[in-house]
Amino acid sequence: MDSLTESTTSVPMRTCVGCRARAAKSELLRVVVGSDAQGQPAVSPDPRGTAPGRGAHLHPTRKCYDLAVRRRAFSRALRLTEGLTSAPVADHLDSLAPQ
Repeated sequence: MDSLTESTTSVPMRTCVGCRARAAKSELLRVVVGSDAQGQPAVSPDPRGTAPGRGAHLHPTRKCYDLAVRRRAFSRALRLTEGLTSAPVADHLDSLAPQ
């Protein structure tokens, strides 16, 4: 019985706000409302997933980021009425890209 229990443990699943595909939480980048370099409200990356507040998840790829921006998915997922800049997320994704 113990081997059956261990094999059926569930992995937290989340939906990417860009491509709308479900994936394991560990494969996605969490984003939250934070601030940009000028102190203005913005969508900020939360790579450790520990920031307080409502979060949304995104595959850490430029393709999913562009889809999320085009669909205005960040404001909807984070339940905000005004559009926020998502430049900090783009900068974070660019820093992850291989040189």
